[in-house]
Amino acid sequence: MRRARSLVLVFLALLSPAAAEDLMLTIPPVRTSLNIQNQPIGVTVSGFVSGVAAAGDSAAFQLSLKADLGDLQQNMTALLSSQLNRSETCGERLTINRATLAPNSPAGLLTADLRYEKWACAKVLGKKVVKRLVGGNGTVTVRLTPAVEENRTVKLQSEIGSIQADGSLGEALRSGSLGPALRDKIRTTLASALDKAHLQGTIPAELQPLTAIRSAMFTDGGGHLSLELAGEVRISAEQLRLLINQRRASASAH
Repeated sequence: MRRARSLVLVFLALLSPAAAEDLMLTIPPVRTSLNIQNQPIGVTVSGFVSGVAAAGDSAAFQLSLKADLGDLQQNMTALLSSQLNRSETCGERLTINRATLAPNSPAGLLTADLRYEKWACAKVLGKKVVKRLVGGNGTVTVRLTPAVEENRTVKLQSEIGSIQADGSLGEALRSGSLGPALRDKIRTTLASALDKAHLQGTIPAELQPLTAIRSAMFTDGGGHLSLELAGEVRISAEQLRLLINQRRASASAH
């Protein structure tokens, strides 16, 4: 008798409108293009909103976005060169010979091979004299870690890793202002490129005001760099189901 009653309760629960339901809204790939030295660099972003829904008020559905940065990764030398290279007669001369960005989850490791010189100008007996104060070749590694601010904006935190450089340049990178200045310029250059990719813009417009980004990390996307964002969308199951059905109907019409 007790067993029969339990089976009846289970059956009634299955018929109840509060029964759990798996919902998933797919965010199809969206490709944006960055212009670096008159060359388009593509970034493709895709993702989904998913969760188990039940009847009632709004619930927190999980958001997952993934940006393929493989194209950007292959053009790191051009990106950094366009922003960091300079040649001043009386001042600094910097050339980025090669730059790579590799995943080291949750961070990315940027390695830059560079040539740096610092020159001073003075007049001696009425003649202009140019003298090199610092110069040499070096390799600098910067660790870049994504961080989320105000549940929406992705920023980059940076720290200098290893430094391999010739004598006077090595001293300037390790103990002077050159190392931190180079680190900050690398961080702002890459952060600017990610801002132009407009990752959050791939989220359906209806969901953007209801979305909070909780975490961001660089990952290995099958041999190339990816940026993954995770968060939540607070919406009712009925609203999400309606949006899913609208997307399906639109896809069928095309």
